[in-house]
Amino acid sequence: MSVISFIVFFIMYKAGDPVELLLPPDATHQEVVQMRAYLGLDKPFTTQYAIFVKNALKGDIGNSYIYGQPAVDIVLERFPATLELAFLAMFFSIILGIPMGVIASVKPKSILSRSIMFFSLAGISIPVFWTGMVFVLICSVYLGVLPSSGRGEVLFFTSAFTWDGIKHLIMPVITLTLFQLALIIRLTRTGMMEVLMQDYIKLAKAKGLPNRVVIYYHALKNTLIPVITVIGIQFGQLIAFTIVTETIFAWPGTGKLIIDSIQNLDRPIVVAYLLMVSFIFVIINFMVDVIYTFVDPRVRVK
Repeated sequence: MSVISFIVFFIMYKAGDPVELLLPPDATHQEVVQMRAYLGLDKPFTTQYAIFVKNALKGDIGNSYIYGQPAVDIVLERFPATLELAFLAMFFSIILGIPMGVIASVKPKSILSRSIMFFSLAGISIPVFWTGMVFVLICSVYLGVLPSSGRGEVLFFTSAFTWDGIKHLIMPVITLTLFQLALIIRLTRTGMMEVLMQDYIKLAKAKGLPNRVVIYYHALKNTLIPVITVIGIQFGQLIAFTIVTETIFAWPGTGKLIIDSIQNLDRPIVVAYLLMVSFIFVIINFMVDVIYTFVDPRVRVK
């Protein structure tokens, strides 16, 4: 995380001077100098970074140049909205993707299997921004049945508990779900087809075990390890990179916040966001390792 902070700090340092965006075009030279001194931007890069590290160790990333509030507080305020989208998208991707992948692997030449694989190919191939814009065009502009932007009414930190919030959730959640769902379907199908060819599966069938037991107890459990790995990675990416979806639907999450902060050269917000995302990836990887021990008895924490 220290390496990430240095890289981000250096890139934002070289990206430009935020004072030029904060002050009006007719600001005097003295006003520019005073603003740079107030923000601590008049010091050399090494001094600025040393001050940042010293304060960061105390839990202070700095105040936003635009909002004038602690950067961490602003990111945390927007974080529940992004987490809500990521969690719902991954939830529906898992509960639909794994069963559909299993179905597609058991009878790969059936019409149902071919239909599932065609859907998964379309889901992977179609860009997220195109899907989002089509949903807005059809559901909001033409039909007028769903709101095109905003989060709606929030109850207990989520929009899923109110009807207005659910209507605002439908399009962005489906937009994020399609790619993840297609990926899980293809990964599950590939893994299942490999496992179903193993000798122990043939032995289980020869013993007369029901086909459902062979597929869901013996075969699926041995397929889930790579699937869980990809799910963990994709969940982290959903949290970190919902920028396009949040921009299309004007969703007030961290994705839209980071885009605005980069455009405004708001360094504290960008650094706080990326440090938080890095920490989330560490937590997710740890949780994935823990889940391994429940899925595969050969994996144990010693």
